[in-house]
Amino acid sequence: MTFNREEYIRQPIAIERELKILLNKNSAVTIFEIGACEGEDSIRYARLFKNSTIYTFEPLPQNVAMIEKNILKYDVKNISVVNKALSISNGTAEFYVSAGRPDNAPESDWDYGNKSSSLLPPDKHKELAPFIEFKNKVGVETITLKSFCDDNNIRMIDYIHMDVQGAELMVLKGAGDFINSIKIIWLEVSKIHLYKDQPLVDEVYKFMTDNNFVLAKDCIGDVQGDQLYISESFFPNYKQIVKKLNKSENTLLNKVLKKIRSRF
Repeated sequence: MTFNREEYIRQPIAIERELKILLNKNSAVTIFEIGACEGEDSIRYARLFKNSTIYTFEPLPQNVAMIEKNILKYDVKNISVVNKALSISNGTAEFYVSAGRPDNAPESDWDYGNKSSSLLPPDKHKELAPFIEFKNKVGVETITLKSFCDDNNIRMIDYIHMDVQGAELMVLKGAGDFINSIKIIWLEVSKIHLYKDQPLVDEVYKFMTDNNFVLAKDCIGDVQGDQLYISESFFPNYKQIVKKLNKSENTLLNKVLKKIRSRF
């Protein structure tokens, strides 16, 4: 079966059930998608949370052009695109650009190779996904999460979706004390160094728990996966919430993640 952008955007969000428990989908929530690539997930969040304000961060100009094209195509009004990389400091940095396509990939508009670009140079990623190449480096502008929120008068973030290929703690440490104003974080973590100097799952967990976040859902496979963290400050009844989130096997989440990962 061909996998394409339209098909992906039509699919439910992997943690849609969880987000509906944690957030009122009719409220004016603030969402950050960090490492948006071509913006498909931002469009899905915009459809689910119709009254939300979504900030979509992507440093590569060619991806930003695609995000803006997709926003127009799907007639989304509540997404603001930020052509910068969130990181640990304001300035510039080298960005390692991924590209490639599996030999057996069906013809479609889905870009298989551009999902692995990172502020960190690749390490074991090249062994696990040999079709992906890192031939180019480009300079990108970086900004901290705290600086961006201060500059844009953002007092609180309801939900962060972060997929930054090993640079998770660079982004989170760049939040400074603003991390206390974030409710929910869904981020990718790894058990091995897919990128050089990448913080692994235990280090991410320690940082999050040191900053009063609770691991609410763990979807890590043999190598990598995603984790959902919620802030104790915003969810003082977190024990009951975590039980509710994990009360029964979320077959939708498992099916969506399995389908997506089978393409890479």
